[in-house]
Amino acid sequence: MSERIIRGRVDRAGALISADAPLLRLQQRAGSGLDKPLALPHLARLVALAQRLHRDISRPLYAADDHSDIHALIRIVPDADGANLEISDWRTRPVTLPQVPAIADAAAVPQSWTWECDPQLRLVALRAALDAPAIPEGWEGRSLSELFELQPDEDGRFPVLRALARQSRFEGQRVQVAGMAMNLSGEALFDATGHFTGFRGLAIVAEGEVAAEPKAAAALVDPAFGSLPLSDPQFGRRIDGALRGPLSRIIATAETISGQFDGPIRADYARYAGDIAHAGRHLLGLVDDLADLQNIERPGFKTARDEIDLGDLARRAVGLLGMKAEEKGIRIDAPRTDDKAPATGEFRRVLQVLLNLLGNAIRYSPENSQIWIRVDREGDRAMVTVADQGQGIDADQQAVVFEKFERLGRTDSGGSGLGLYIARRLARAMDGDLTVDSAPGQGARFTLSLPAREA
Repeated sequence: MSERIIRGRVDRAGALISADAPLLRLQQRAGSGLDKPLALPHLARLVALAQRLHRDISRPLYAADDHSDIHALIRIVPDADGANLEISDWRTRPVTLPQVPAIADAAAVPQSWTWECDPQLRLVALRAALDAPAIPEGWEGRSLSELFELQPDEDGRFPVLRALARQSRFEGQRVQVAGMAMNLSGEALFDATGHFTGFRGLAIVAEGEVAAEPKAAAALVDPAFGSLPLSDPQFGRRIDGALRGPLSRIIATAETISGQFDGPIRADYARYAGDIAHAGRHLLGLVDDLADLQNIERPGFKTARDEIDLGDLARRAVGLLGMKAEEKGIRIDAPRTDDKAPATGEFRRVLQVLLNLLGNAIRYSPENSQIWIRVDREGDRAMVTVADQGQGIDADQQAVVFEKFERLGRTDSGGSGLGLYIARRLARAMDGDLTVDSAPGQGARFTLSLPAREA
């Protein structure tokens, strides 16, 4: 670190016409030099902004070259002929290369994808080796857990979630995607100031493992989870074309802006973009709920009779939503790998119900609380219960909580009020039921019961 001021001068056209050694060296490493345009995009944008506003600007400056990451404070003083640059608190940190191959070296490991995500675990890069399976379309901006179905280890834990909490490297995270079993590993990334910026790693096709059936895996990675083809094909196409496609693009664009992948922007603009993405996801969820509503209420609606294990499906639900719980400091006590509850029901629909129950528990639980998921059997019924430490539900509210569009007086954008109605209709269509047991201040216990089968 140097306490002295590093100075430079930019003319009206944006060319660097004078610079102290550290700034000039950075300009040259970026492929430019004196009397040439600034080759540092962040700095060039700040200079242009100061000249347009005709006032001094002070901002953090982030830059990097082949040797180090750089963090400093820049003051830009514009005048009629250009702008003076005053850089202080210039800090450098040598670049530490991660232990996993870089994105450019995807071909180094056979049967692999290289990936990179931001601090919110949204994918920002994904590349396949030459002999690797094709990458699913539409991965850009999606959550890591949307693309990869996370599988717990032998202790029922998820290595990637532990690494996220500790901001450290991980390996041995088993996943399934597009009908394949893969092993995920990653290295934590940090910027020049030591702030966590995400992960970079490998996804390698697992040897000797049986992948999930393609239909089930495709259902798990569908970003519009839970929807099925509508009974009216024309109406279904109209919904997809008029709402789902544009909403998906709005969400992806807003998340790109919010994540500042194309360069830094004002903090309030990033928050606005985050709000747009949140609203878009809410509307997309409403589209899915309405599509499901039409489907389950049509005459003759039936569900498949798959042989399932409620313990396995509960762990899958935790794998898909565990990161949302981590963001609130909520611990999920999931069934152990040897906790089994064989049952009969449609694989995708049962998982849809469990995702709704667990999502509600996360949404309405206080921070740093706990959620329990237990499986059991009583007679000819196999059961899975999701219990939280939220505010609970009054007895009179329990009578209406499963009604259509009922949100118990809430005015937030947390849901459509259709989730529990659809969940109970699905449970009963599978010859089961969905019930609630709760009291004010004592949390809520939702129990899904289905016909049991012998293991």
